[in-house]
Amino acid sequence: MENRSVALDGPSGAGKSTLARRAAERFGYIYVDTGALYRSVGLYILQNGISSTDEKSVVSLLPNINIEMKYDENGTQRMILNGKDVTDEIRTPEASTYASDVSAIPEVRDFLLQMQRDMAVKYDIIMDGRDIGTIVLPNAGLKVFLIADPEVRAKRRYDELIARGMDVKYEDVLRDLNQRDKNDSEREAAPLKAADDAVMLDTTAYNFEESVEALCKIISERFCL
Repeated sequence: MENRSVALDGPSGAGKSTLARRAAERFGYIYVDTGALYRSVGLYILQNGISSTDEKSVVSLLPNINIEMKYDENGTQRMILNGKDVTDEIRTPEASTYASDVSAIPEVRDFLLQMQRDMAVKYDIIMDGRDIGTIVLPNAGLKVFLIADPEVRAKRRYDELIARGMDVKYEDVLRDLNQRDKNDSEREAAPLKAADDAVMLDTTAYNFEESVEALCKIISERFCL
Protein backbone atom coordinates (compact mmCIF):
# COMPACT_ATOMS: atom_id res chain seq x y z
CA MET A 1 0.00 0.00 0.00
CA GLU A 2 1.18 3.53 -0.77
CA ASN A 3 0.90 4.59 2.87
CA ARG A 4 1.99 8.14 2.30
CA SER A 5 0.05 8.91 -0.86
CA VAL A 6 -2.98 11.20 -0.92
CA ALA A 7 -5.42 10.96 -3.83
CA LEU A 8 -7.34 14.22 -4.19
CA ASP A 9 -10.21 14.13 -6.68
CA GLY A 10 -13.04 16.44 -7.60
CA PRO A 11 -14.66 18.42 -10.43
CA SER A 12 -13.15 21.36 -12.28
CA GLY A 13 -12.70 24.47 -10.16
CA ALA A 14 -13.05 22.67 -6.83
CA GLY A 15 -9.66 24.01 -5.77
CA LYS A 16 -7.78 20.74 -6.02
CA SER A 17 -4.52 22.16 -7.35
CA THR A 18 -4.17 25.09 -4.97
CA LEU A 19 -5.22 23.07 -1.93
CA ALA A 20 -3.01 20.12 -2.83
CA ARG A 21 -0.02 22.41 -3.40
CA ARG A 22 -0.45 24.10 -0.03
CA ALA A 23 -0.95 20.82 1.83
CA ALA A 24 2.10 19.31 0.15
CA GLU A 25 4.19 22.27 1.29
CA ARG A 26 3.00 21.85 4.87
CA PHE A 27 3.77 18.14 5.10
CA GLY A 28 6.85 18.09 2.86
CA TYR A 29 5.19 15.94 0.20
CA ILE A 30 5.62 16.13 -3.57
CA TYR A 31 2.62 17.71 -5.29
CA VAL A 32 1.56 16.10 -8.58
CA ASP A 33 -1.01 17.97 -10.69
CA THR A 34 -2.26 15.27 -13.05
CA GLY A 35 -4.65 17.69 -14.73
CA ALA A 36 -1.58 19.49 -16.03
CA LEU A 37 -0.56 16.28 -17.82
CA TYR A 38 -3.86 16.13 -19.71
CA ARG A 39 -3.69 19.86 -20.37
CA SER A 40 -0.24 19.37 -21.88
CA VAL A 41 -1.53 16.65 -24.20
CA GLY A 42 -4.51 18.84 -25.09
CA LEU A 43 -2.24 21.81 -25.81
CA TYR A 44 -0.11 19.73 -28.16
CA ILE A 45 -3.21 18.59 -30.05
CA LEU A 46 -4.45 22.18 -30.22
CA GLN A 47 -1.09 23.45 -31.47
CA ASN A 48 -1.15 20.88 -34.24
CA GLY A 49 -4.56 21.94 -35.49
CA ILE A 50 -6.28 18.67 -34.63
CA SER A 51 -9.82 18.53 -33.29
CA SER A 52 -9.87 17.36 -29.67
CA THR A 53 -12.68 14.95 -30.54
CA ASP A 54 -10.83 13.36 -33.48
CA GLU A 55 -9.75 10.32 -31.47
CA LYS A 56 -7.86 8.57 -34.25
CA SER A 57 -5.72 11.64 -35.00
CA VAL A 58 -5.15 12.37 -31.30
CA VAL A 59 -3.92 8.83 -30.67
CA SER A 60 -1.64 8.97 -33.71
CA LEU A 61 0.16 11.99 -32.23
CA LEU A 62 0.83 10.49 -28.78
CA PRO A 63 4.25 9.05 -29.74
CA ASN A 64 5.37 12.60 -30.57
CA ILE A 65 4.62 13.89 -27.06
CA ASN A 66 7.22 14.08 -24.33
CA ILE A 67 6.04 15.52 -21.02
CA GLU A 68 8.21 16.24 -18.00
CA MET A 69 7.33 17.57 -14.55
CA LYS A 70 9.99 19.78 -13.02
CA TYR A 71 10.04 21.87 -9.87
CA ASP A 72 11.53 25.36 -9.64
CA GLU A 73 13.38 26.88 -6.69
CA ASN A 74 10.06 27.66 -5.01
CA GLY A 75 8.87 24.07 -5.34
CA THR A 76 6.33 25.05 -8.01
CA GLN A 77 5.54 22.36 -10.54
CA ARG A 78 6.53 23.32 -14.07
CA MET A 79 5.22 21.48 -17.12
CA ILE A 80 7.69 20.86 -19.93
CA LEU A 81 6.20 19.81 -23.28
CA ASN A 82 8.76 18.62 -25.81
CA GLY A 83 11.42 20.73 -24.13
CA LYS A 84 9.34 23.90 -23.75
CA ASP A 85 7.87 25.26 -20.50
CA VAL A 86 4.09 25.45 -21.09
CA THR A 87 3.01 25.95 -17.47
CA ASP A 88 1.04 29.10 -18.30
CA GLU A 89 -0.14 28.11 -21.79
CA ILE A 90 -2.01 25.05 -20.53
CA ARG A 91 -4.26 27.18 -18.27
CA THR A 92 -6.28 28.94 -20.97
CA PRO A 93 -9.99 28.13 -21.35
CA GLU A 94 -9.33 26.59 -24.78
CA ALA A 95 -6.62 24.33 -23.37
CA SER A 96 -9.04 23.33 -20.60
CA THR A 97 -11.64 22.26 -23.15
CA TYR A 98 -9.08 20.27 -25.08
CA ALA A 99 -7.87 18.63 -21.85
CA SER A 100 -11.40 17.55 -21.01
CA ASP A 101 -11.95 16.08 -24.47
CA VAL A 102 -8.66 14.19 -24.77
CA SER A 103 -8.97 12.86 -21.23
CA ALA A 104 -12.01 10.89 -22.39
CA ILE A 105 -9.84 8.91 -24.82
CA PRO A 106 -8.69 5.60 -23.25
CA GLU A 107 -5.36 5.60 -25.11
CA VAL A 108 -4.51 9.02 -23.70
CA ARG A 109 -5.25 7.86 -20.17
CA ASP A 110 -3.11 4.76 -20.68
CA PHE A 111 -0.33 6.94 -22.09
CA LEU A 112 -0.15 8.96 -18.86
CA LEU A 113 -1.06 6.31 -16.28
CA GLN A 114 2.37 4.80 -15.63
CA MET A 115 3.98 8.22 -15.30
CA GLN A 116 1.55 9.03 -12.50
CA ARG A 117 2.01 5.71 -10.70
CA ASP A 118 5.79 5.98 -10.89
CA MET A 119 5.62 9.25 -8.97
CA ALA A 120 3.73 7.55 -6.13
CA VAL A 121 6.35 4.81 -5.91
CA LYS A 122 9.24 7.27 -5.65
CA TYR A 123 7.82 9.92 -3.32
CA ASP A 124 5.37 10.77 -0.57
CA ILE A 125 2.84 12.60 -2.70
CA ILE A 126 -0.40 14.48 -2.92
CA MET A 127 -1.81 13.82 -6.37
CA ASP A 128 -4.89 15.60 -7.66
CA GLY A 129 -7.12 14.81 -10.61
CA ARG A 130 -10.45 13.20 -11.43
CA ASP A 131 -9.76 9.48 -11.19
CA ILE A 132 -6.80 9.27 -8.80
CA GLY A 133 -8.57 7.37 -6.04
CA THR A 134 -10.56 5.15 -8.39
CA ILE A 135 -8.07 4.32 -11.17
CA VAL A 136 -4.59 5.78 -10.81
CA LEU A 137 -3.88 5.09 -7.13
CA PRO A 138 -6.60 2.70 -5.92
CA ASN A 139 -4.42 1.76 -2.92
CA ALA A 140 -3.64 5.31 -1.84
CA GLY A 141 -3.30 5.73 1.91
CA LEU A 142 -5.92 8.50 1.84
CA LYS A 143 -8.55 9.46 -0.71
CA VAL A 144 -10.30 12.82 -0.52
CA PHE A 145 -13.09 13.98 -2.85
CA LEU A 146 -13.55 17.75 -3.03
CA ILE A 147 -16.91 19.25 -3.91
CA ALA A 148 -18.33 22.78 -4.13
CA ASP A 149 -21.34 24.37 -5.79
CA PRO A 150 -20.81 25.07 -9.54
CA GLU A 151 -21.37 28.83 -9.16
CA VAL A 152 -18.73 29.00 -6.43
CA ARG A 153 -16.26 26.97 -8.46
CA ALA A 154 -16.84 29.14 -11.54
CA LYS A 155 -16.24 32.33 -9.52
CA ARG A 156 -12.97 30.92 -8.18
CA ARG A 157 -11.81 29.98 -11.67
CA TYR A 158 -12.92 33.36 -13.05
CA ASP A 159 -10.95 35.24 -10.38
CA GLU A 160 -7.91 33.07 -11.11
CA LEU A 161 -8.04 33.82 -14.85
CA ILE A 162 -8.59 37.54 -14.29
CA ALA A 163 -5.60 37.61 -11.95
CA ARG A 164 -3.54 36.19 -14.82
CA GLY A 165 -4.63 39.05 -17.04
CA MET A 166 -7.00 37.03 -19.21
CA ASP A 167 -10.07 38.62 -20.80
CA VAL A 168 -12.90 36.30 -19.76
CA LYS A 169 -16.52 36.58 -18.69
CA TYR A 170 -17.95 34.85 -15.64
CA GLU A 171 -20.90 33.52 -17.64
CA ASP A 172 -18.55 31.87 -20.12
CA VAL A 173 -16.46 30.33 -17.35
CA LEU A 174 -19.60 28.93 -15.68
CA ARG A 175 -20.88 27.50 -18.96
CA ASP A 176 -17.55 25.86 -19.72
CA LEU A 177 -17.32 24.47 -16.19
CA ASN A 178 -20.80 22.94 -16.37
CA GLN A 179 -19.96 21.39 -19.73
CA ARG A 180 -16.74 19.96 -18.37
CA ASP A 181 -18.59 18.53 -15.36
CA LYS A 182 -20.95 16.80 -17.78
CA ASN A 183 -18.13 15.49 -19.95
CA ASP A 184 -16.08 14.25 -17.00
CA SER A 185 -19.00 12.50 -15.32
CA GLU A 186 -20.41 10.85 -18.44
CA ARG A 187 -17.25 9.69 -20.21
CA GLU A 188 -16.76 5.96 -20.55
CA ALA A 189 -13.06 6.01 -19.65
CA ALA A 190 -12.59 6.61 -15.90
CA PRO A 191 -15.57 8.88 -15.26
CA LEU A 192 -15.39 11.41 -12.45
CA LYS A 193 -16.72 9.85 -9.26
CA ALA A 194 -15.73 9.48 -5.64
CA ALA A 195 -13.99 6.29 -4.55
CA ASP A 196 -16.08 4.20 -2.17
CA ASP A 197 -13.64 4.88 0.67
CA ALA A 198 -13.05 8.57 -0.08
CA VAL A 199 -13.50 11.27 2.54
CA MET A 200 -15.88 13.93 1.19
CA LEU A 201 -14.86 17.57 1.68
CA ASP A 202 -17.33 20.30 0.70
CA THR A 203 -15.59 23.69 0.43
CA THR A 204 -18.59 25.71 -0.80
CA ALA A 205 -18.81 27.76 2.40
CA TYR A 206 -15.06 27.92 3.05
CA ASN A 207 -12.56 30.52 2.00
CA PHE A 208 -9.16 29.32 0.81
CA GLU A 209 -7.44 29.22 4.18
CA GLU A 210 -10.38 27.41 5.78
CA SER A 211 -10.30 24.86 2.96
CA VAL A 212 -6.56 24.33 3.48
CA GLU A 213 -7.04 23.74 7.19
CA ALA A 214 -9.89 21.30 6.58
CA LEU A 215 -7.81 19.27 4.11
CA CYS A 216 -4.69 19.30 6.28
CA LYS A 217 -6.73 18.16 9.29
CA ILE A 218 -7.94 15.13 7.32
CA ILE A 219 -4.40 14.28 6.18
CA SER A 220 -2.91 14.77 9.63
CA GLU A 221 -5.48 12.56 11.30
CA ARG A 222 -5.09 9.78 8.72
CA PHE A 223 -1.28 9.62 8.90
CA CYS A 224 -0.85 10.77 12.54
CA LEU A 225 1.28 13.73 11.44
